[in-house]
Amino acid sequence: MKILVSMLIFALLLNASEGLILKSLTLDEAIDILKSNNLEIKTASMEVDVAKADADVASGNKWGKLDFIQDVANSNDAGNVFGFKLASREATFGDFGAAEFMNATGANGGVPPASAYTTPPQDLNYPQARTFFQSKLKYEVPLFTGFQLTSYTDIMNAMTKMKTLEKEQMIHEKTYELRKSFYDMALLRESSKNLKIILENINKLENTTQKMIDVGYAKKVDLLEVQAKKGNVERLYNEIESNQKLLYHYISFLLNQKVESIVTPSTNVSAPLYTDEEVLQNNLDIKRASTGLEVRKSMVDVSQASYYPMVGAFAEFSTADNTFLGEADDHKAYTVGARLTWNIFNGGIDSAKIEKAKIDHLKTQTQVQLARQGIALQSDKIKTEIVASDLEIASLEKELALADEIYRNYEGRYREKLSSMSDVMIKQSEQIQKILELQMAQNKRNERIFALEKLANGEQK
Repeated sequence: MKILVSMLIFALLLNASEGLILKSLTLDEAIDILKSNNLEIKTASMEVDVAKADADVASGNKWGKLDFIQDVANSNDAGNVFGFKLASREATFGDFGAAEFMNATGANGGVPPASAYTTPPQDLNYPQARTFFQSKLKYEVPLFTGFQLTSYTDIMNAMTKMKTLEKEQMIHEKTYELRKSFYDMALLRESSKNLKIILENINKLENTTQKMIDVGYAKKVDLLEVQAKKGNVERLYNEIESNQKLLYHYISFLLNQKVESIVTPSTNVSAPLYTDEEVLQNNLDIKRASTGLEVRKSMVDVSQASYYPMVGAFAEFSTADNTFLGEADDHKAYTVGARLTWNIFNGGIDSAKIEKAKIDHLKTQTQVQLARQGIALQSDKIKTEIVASDLEIASLEKELALADEIYRNYEGRYREKLSSMSDVMIKQSEQIQKILELQMAQNKRNERIFALEKLANGEQK
């Protein structure tokens, strides 16, 4: 009963943990949860563990192997029965038909008759069935493999490094997506805030227009224009609210946990100061390419191993009897030995493999150089785009300030019957347009900054 209660409590705690809803989550807290909870990062971690196991397998081959072999057999086959007795050190002359030979000799006055040499002995050819137990320890170890085992171990270690870099890259990739989502949310909230202010202004304008209609200073068409603009702004506001909900779904997916609310950072992201050399040194794609180059170099060494002889040694210790471990000490035996195998000619296949491995190595070298140039080009391009976005944002902020002032001016002029409602709506449309343009410019700048951080694999929080 106690065990059953404990299991139920554990299940309830587990379900409670899985159903936990995160609220007021900061970006730093989200990144910590991401690294431990994200399913893709977990998968990448498992791939690292698999690569480490492969490396252990490759390294373990140099120590050889020790096997225990237990044979159990029963046979009346003449060769098997004699072999069983010989392995058990129990073979006798009687097994060769000595008794039959001696009987024939005695019957012939002490002189073996000719038939004694030509008559098949019954005891040798038709023995009784025998049970055979043999216990054997066998150790085999490679002494020299033309550096093949060392090269394979280097390859597996390089693959472990490769998988580790892929895991790091996955962490940076998901961190990039999470940070971008947080900053996108900040921009959406800022836009939502601005549109809410505009909606409040439109509501005031709607009330003012209604009052002016009541006293005969405005027309009904003016009110319809205000209400149409109000509907347009409400539609934009609802779109932004929907986009925020979608972002919450995506953040929950990244964290593998339900997220209900977050604390957004400032909409303005500081641009990182990376030199091209720092980007090239830290970029994980280049590190992976360099690790691939190490693998190609080791593959050349593996292919060259075919030019060397292969030397191995072995040792066996065994005991045999017609019962399990019967008279084990008296029936024990050992065998030690070594073998050298050296391929002299195979039609030029080895040289072709070596040439192919060398070409692959040179090809990978070229790819690494190309990757470095490509990363440097991307870095310069992104930096240029960030500078252009800064100038665009500065200009749009001034244009928005001007649009706000012009709208307020036209709203006042409308109250004094110096402007039409159409003029006011046009100016408000320009105001909304500048808000959306500013949001898009800020989003583009943030995206470019995150892209530069991703390129340099820097986790700027």
